[in-house]
Amino acid sequence: MRANDRDGGDGARMETHQNGPPPEETNPPTGVAALGLPGRIAAAVALAAVAALACAHLGMVFLHVAPSNTLSKRHAEAVDSWVYPEFEQNWKLFAPNPLQQNIAVQVRAEIRTGDGEVRTVDWTDLSAEDGRAIDGNPAPSHTQQNELRRAWDFYVSSHDDDNRAVGPRGRLAEEYLRRIVVMRLGRTYGAEVDRIQIRSRTLQVAPPVWSGEKTESEPRYRVLPWWNVSADDVPGGSL
Repeated sequence: MRANDRDGGDGARMETHQNGPPPEETNPPTGVAALGLPGRIAAAVALAAVAALACAHLGMVFLHVAPSNTLSKRHAEAVDSWVYPEFEQNWKLFAPNPLQQNIAVQVRAEIRTGDGEVRTVDWTDLSAEDGRAIDGNPAPSHTQQNELRRAWDFYVSSHDDDNRAVGPRGRLAEEYLRRIVVMRLGRTYGAEVDRIQIRSRTLQVAPPVWSGEKTESEPRYRVLPWWNVSADDVPGGSL
């Protein structure tokens, strides 16, 4: 009887142990928690120093790639000494500054009237004509907006400052610009054009008062030589 009671008691204890929660296991601390108090303080100081250095680096790079502003100008020397040469960036945070020049393409010509008289007409601002056609027009044509401007950009990019071609496309750029101008003059005067001369008038856009930038107030001119007009330059191929 006692043996049975003893066996029954052991079984009850085993059943209680199996059905109850398992004994808690104590894992040793790892990482920073495993360090003593001095070690934890040292780790916290090191992490704070790394975070501060990362923030300072990001701030320096931001000032380097951001558009010029008061803060970047004031600390330009410090920013450059930090960024160059190890962290040099060849990109900018925002798009480049928009064109800060007003460039107008102008032309004058020698025309032959119906009675055979040859006279030189004064400078005509073709860019201003395009501007007037665009102003107030809810749907201006692509030609009015871009044709003359791109023709002039094409010429400038393929010629040096002395108007000498610097590549194989120089002659093509000259012919393209000349034909556009001759076509425009034909609409204006309705006469035979013998020769034309083209120039550009470049005027710097005044910067805002807070920028501190200085620009030229007088326009600059780039004058091309006189060009003879051939039948190939005239729409329809005849003078």
